Amino acid sequence: MKTLNMKKVLVLLAHAFVAWGLCGAVMGIGMASTTLERALIIHAIAAPVVAIIVSSFYYWKFNYTTPLQTAIVFVSLVIIMDVFLIAMVINKSFDMFRSFIGTWLPFILIFIAAYLTGVLWKKTRS
Repeated sequence: MKTLNMKKVLVLLAHAFVAWGLCGAVMGIGMASTTLERALIIHAIAAPVVAIIVSSFYYWKFNYTTPLQTAIVFVSLVIIMDVFLIAMVINKSFDMFRSFIGTWLPFILIFIAAYLTGVLWKKTRS
């Protein structure tokens, strides 16, 4: 396991935050322009695409962590932000976590996308 200093941790967290923000933007725009069901489907498709793009940039420019560490941080930050900001502050409800397609599927896909992107980056660098 690589030792990380605070600057490296913040760089990784910033990338995870950008991914979360882009997914939130997709969801916000989707809810404003179509039905909730369609917005959730679009979000479930966009979430791994966003994770691939943001984690690719992270691996290309910084690459401080292993694929597993990166995937854990990405999905953990997304979950923390969804629980403490979206559910508790904005929605004032945890109902969003009842939706597999709305929360659990994107969490799973973000983890897989960030992990596999890292694995592919490691293979191409070897």
